[in-house]
Amino acid sequence: MRADARRNRGLIVAAALELFTERGPEASMEEIARTAGLGVGTLYRHFPDRRALLDEITVDTLRRLLEAGRDFAARPIPRWQVLLLIVEHCAGLPLALLKSPPESGAGHPEVPRLVDALTALYTQIAEGAQREGTMRPDIAPEEIVGLLNVAVCRPGARPDDPLTTVLLDGLKAAPDGS
Repeated sequence: MRADARRNRGLIVAAALELFTERGPEASMEEIARTAGLGVGTLYRHFPDRRALLDEITVDTLRRLLEAGRDFAARPIPRWQVLLLIVEHCAGLPLALLKSPPESGAGHPEVPRLVDALTALYTQIAEGAQREGTMRPDIAPEEIVGLLNVAVCRPGARPDDPLTTVLLDGLKAAPDGS
């Protein structure tokens, strides 16, 4: 790929990430092109349809999230702190895309594998937090992962917004470990 084409593709992906993170998958292709400072024709040369752009961003986001999650999990800190780092990291990602219905086709074939890997990693982290006594023991780790998805997989999610704050407060173990 030529240097200018690579630059344009990067501008498109960056603009789409910005708009999808702010507003979810409703951002139009025209808005993305305008935000990237490019014409719609250039956008469509790189991404023949909206689904191709969404797929690339989704796969890239999931890969980065899995890498960051593994890095956080490798740190010698309490699992609750790992979970908080992950939630904070998620705030800047367009995770609402994961909840958007596919517009055409089945989506990128790598998505299910990445989602399964993330679910397994987060389940292990939740189990570790429960074992160390920093997370409520009365909620199944798989359900905790589902609750966290509700908090972070929506447009405008932040680690300090009311929904995330209440959810994390509800998952944290009481001082007596219950």
